[in-house]
Amino acid sequence: MLISIASGKGGTGKTTLALLLAAADPTVTLIDCDVEEPNCHLFLKPMWHEQAENVTVMMPLMNTDLCNGCGACSSVCLFNAIAISGGKALLFDELCHSCGGCILACQHNAISEEKKPIGTIATGASAIRPGIRLLNGTLHIGTPSSVPLIKAIKQKISQLSGDMLLDCPPGTSCSMVTAVKNSDFCILVTEPTPFGRHDLELAMNITRLLHIPTGVVINKSDEDIGDRTIEDFCQSREIAVIAKIPHSLSFAKQYAAGLIPDDFKSIASNIWEQLHARRRREV
Repeated sequence: MLISIASGKGGTGKTTLALLLAAADPTVTLIDCDVEEPNCHLFLKPMWHEQAENVTVMMPLMNTDLCNGCGACSSVCLFNAIAISGGKALLFDELCHSCGGCILACQHNAISEEKKPIGTIATGASAIRPGIRLLNGTLHIGTPSSVPLIKAIKQKISQLSGDMLLDCPPGTSCSMVTAVKNSDFCILVTEPTPFGRHDLELAMNITRLLHIPTGVVINKSDEDIGDRTIEDFCQSREIAVIAKIPHSLSFAKQYAAGLIPDDFKSIASNIWEQLHARRRREV
């Protein structure tokens, strides 16, 4: 069972929830797809199995000796990654999506391809939480899109067995959609605030379009009007609130020190019970 954990914005608590769920069931694989700021390893302190695997994308390589500046490559590029300057094609690789259209358009064989590293994937097992496996992606600084790296991570999922938790990138952009896609269930983490409700709605729109069963966890629960606003909205969407995580100064101090607190272990265990019950009903 692949459980994705997402949110409408960063800092809501999705990584916190992912770690709590992993600690409550130490047979899972935790997949950190927040590749621009991966941080699950800071808490699990994994022993890496082997050297990190490099991930590359194919990038156009211009041969200025063969290029006559006809502009065919520039015309076909939907991302404005190629310009004609000084009678030659000039590539802006930050805009390139590696579609290969420019190579097909060039009639002078002036464009070939080369591999460009965009990030790494590492696998390991937690040294302080025995049983928890970690699959971690790290995007190279300055790389404009994390989508190819996330796709490479998800290709490895087919090689894994057992339950998997996928810590998604924040927001509702292409990287989040790529991470959430094909999940068996998505947990959306929100806060009981107007901003939380707004961003939750955006995230729900994504899971609805992808036809992914969804549940909601309210982090920093206030047991007041904020919670009721979120609950009423979830009810209008026919999506269940499966857990609430209350404020806790003790929890915050431990988490800030890089520890996975056991304060809310019962909440995490209850979420697992609901997920397993759902799986049994579907079988």
